[in-house]
Amino acid sequence: MTTPDPPDAAPGEAQTLALRLWAALARAYGAVESQAAEEMARHELTLAEFGVLEALFQGGPLAVGDVQRRVFVSSGGITYLVDRLERRGLVERRRHPHDRRARIAALTVEGEALVRRILPGHAARIKDALSGLGKKEKREALRLLRVLDRREPDES
Repeated sequence: MTTPDPPDAAPGEAQTLALRLWAALARAYGAVESQAAEEMARHELTLAEFGVLEALFQGGPLAVGDVQRRVFVSSGGITYLVDRLERRGLVERRRHPHDRRARIAALTVEGEALVRRILPGHAARIKDALSGLGKKEKREALRLLRVLDRREPDES
């Protein structure tokens, strides 16, 4: 449930507040993203490449279109990422069992081993980047961001 801006708010105050919030969100995201990118660079990966690997690690073999939706890249972007990871021997493409036009992306043994090796360090780096917030504040931030995303808050 959202609370509308009060009717007595000064003209433009709601817009100014919204722009300040947008800037604060962007700065906070940038601060955390730079920590994550640094961690991935140690493993010669981009954040987008790691996103693909992590999606396949968490979800198992997936249609390339499903990976695309999970990592928020364009169809051309996902092709590029899967190509790069395939050349490195971390991902393989397989035929889709029910759709001859679609392809499945799956981690190779090497890809799974890499994710298992670097995921704990990545998680620790993110935890450290967010250490300025306590557990209760993180839960509240999640709740508020889900409102912005138009999702219903869940129990996590």
